[in-house]
Amino acid sequence: MNTDIAMPATTLDGFERKDHIVNGIRTAVLTIGSGPDLVFLHGTGTFTGFEVARGWANSHRVIIPYHPGFGASDDDPTIASIDDHVMHYMTLFDQLDLQSFALVGHSLGGWIAAEYAVRHPHRVEKLLLVSPAGLVDPDAPAPDLFKIAPPDMPGFLACDPAKILKHFPSGPDPDFEAGLGREIGALAVLLQSEPQGNPKLTRWLHRLTMPTLLLWGAEDRLRPTAQATAWNRQIPNGKVVLVPETGHLVFEETPESGRIVIDFLAA
Repeated sequence: MNTDIAMPATTLDGFERKDHIVNGIRTAVLTIGSGPDLVFLHGTGTFTGFEVARGWANSHRVIIPYHPGFGASDDDPTIASIDDHVMHYMTLFDQLDLQSFALVGHSLGGWIAAEYAVRHPHRVEKLLLVSPAGLVDPDAPAPDLFKIAPPDMPGFLACDPAKILKHFPSGPDPDFEAGLGREIGALAVLLQSEPQGNPKLTRWLHRLTMPTLLLWGAEDRLRPTAQATAWNRQIPNGKVVLVPETGHLVFEETPESGRIVIDFLAA
């Protein structure tokens, strides 16, 4: 399926887009800025855009691929697990000649980033996981995304929903609903067998030996903040930073938190 999600006209101004073929699947990759490479793996719901990357682009070349089944990339019916996404990115990063880079991932993208870094720690200079999915924590389980009523979703995404409502249509919008529904459907495929994530991930987090920052909205309702402790407990060189009065969409609700990424990379 060849699908481009309609985005607000100004959202991607200044980004360069190139399409790459990965195992027959068209994968759209955005870039902005120059300098050391910073790869950003997005979460579910690309409708918010990537405004935070503009600040990062002052010091880095920011590379943002759309996952298969998301945004401007094609669907890939063969991707049914997080391992499939990792293999996809192994091939894409080779095509992009990314040998050593900083890796940032939010939510679903944080899960993919962690699983990739576990397998290829020598290629990830620094790792930043923003409210990542993927870790199964029985003491702080994530809510069932598919049982949240659409009108309640903004309250799960932000501490103050008013700060992110600009990203949602003001009325019925079939194109928006179809695009978001497609991406949520791609996520649902990954969660069919393990709705909370990868129960084996915890045992491999010791392989994340690179400097690692766990950035979390202090009021996150989708990925409970208590999960940060469970992640950090197993990561040798990890650190947790909580952004006050902020929910799951950390960069959208509190844009200044994007500076934390640059400070971490510069340290």
